[in-house]
Amino acid sequence: MSRRQPMNTRPSPAHRTHRTHRARTTLATLLFCTFALYVAWHAAHDGEMRPVDEVPLPAAHGEGPAAPGDATAQPEIVKRGEYLARMGDCAACHTADKSRPFAGGLAINTPFGKIYTPNITPDPDTGIGQWTESDFMRAMHEGVGKSGERLYPAFPYVEFTRVTEQDVLAIRAYLNTVAPIHYKPPANELRFPFNQRWLMIFWNLFNFDEGRFVPDPQKSAEYNRGAYLVEGLAHCEECHTPRNFMQGLKSSGRFSGATQAGWQAYNITPDRAGGIGGWSDDALMSYLATGVAPGHANAAGPMAEVVQNSTQYLNAEDQRSITAYLRGQPPVAGGVTRSRDSYGQPANDDITALRGTVITSVNGAQLFVANCASCHNWTGAGVGASAPGAYPSLIHNSVAGAASPDNLTMTILHGVKRQTKDADVLMPAFGDALSNDQVAAIANYVTKQFGDPQASITPDQVAALRAQAQ
Repeated sequence: MSRRQPMNTRPSPAHRTHRTHRARTTLATLLFCTFALYVAWHAAHDGEMRPVDEVPLPAAHGEGPAAPGDATAQPEIVKRGEYLARMGDCAACHTADKSRPFAGGLAINTPFGKIYTPNITPDPDTGIGQWTESDFMRAMHEGVGKSGERLYPAFPYVEFTRVTEQDVLAIRAYLNTVAPIHYKPPANELRFPFNQRWLMIFWNLFNFDEGRFVPDPQKSAEYNRGAYLVEGLAHCEECHTPRNFMQGLKSSGRFSGATQAGWQAYNITPDRAGGIGGWSDDALMSYLATGVAPGHANAAGPMAEVVQNSTQYLNAEDQRSITAYLRGQPPVAGGVTRSRDSYGQPANDDITALRGTVITSVNGAQLFVANCASCHNWTGAGVGASAPGAYPSLIHNSVAGAASPDNLTMTILHGVKRQTKDADVLMPAFGDALSNDQVAAIANYVTKQFGDPQASITPDQVAALRAQAQ
């Protein structure tokens, strides 16, 4: 006859310790097996189709006795590298002080802490002057630094891995010609355990597929060029694709929009309501070149910086290729049934009704007239029509017509600064001059009169956006 333990009997401390040890051993075994499978998968796929424009490293270096970084011997490679570096917007992230281009030190805020960008000038002590071409290639393609340290994905190696060897070497050749700057950026400020770089092995397991771009034989050369740019150096998904809980890109929502530092990077799929399906090719190319898509949108915030530092320098062929590629993506409506640029009508009665009226509270129409009408016209129709430096209309404006007034509010708070070959656009920031109540009142007036009347924002929400580090 067997004996049973009483139901309230607890395991002994020794038994609990053994059980905990066994659980940890099992977890460690599972992690090791997962990593081993990851390594085996890559080994098995090394023999898969090679990108058609990839060449062995010696051939990519070019012929001749000079080193690939010798600007005097290979000026065409350096010129190409400068174009590619602009396409990748390298200067934007690696320049905190414009007097020290490419010297790094820019703070990038993440949910896990703050990352400071490194110095990529050819300084031998604080930059990449002692990096070999293989070191540079490994960083771009694999996300691994010179000393074997795992790089954080704030550096978009997830996309840069698709860039050909020739193009990576051209970028390196160009960086070899910039002025070396002796400057050591601050150390990263990441919380434990996110400051443990080795953990990136597991992040990569779920969020990174190393390998060069392979053209789709079923698509046109123009489409494939656009895919190579958008999925690679231009790294458009970094802002326009939502992220998973690990901060990796969600493959199920590519280009459907995401939020960065309080700014909404809008849906750029070809859906006519939720995305850019209603834009003409010329409008999209104009937006890339100038930051203005007439009748649709004007770039502000991070996108204004992208236009200023990167896309305005693209040649017409690459602009067309990007347009062709975006047109070919699956449309994502995201629950939107009406395009953002279809809203609005000129102000009339509500503005004229202010004449002779004593205002005793925060009034959006009055604040609009006092702070905005001199540039955007009291009707909201803008000043300057379609001239490069025009003050944009708020009618049929995708920021005013957005379901969320966040970008409109951020524009009021921080203004706009966008310098291109065509115009130097400047809207002053009102964050220091207006309270949260006043900013909310202006934003709500603009959305009600010129945009989506269902969109609204509270003073507390303005305060939260104001607190976002830029």
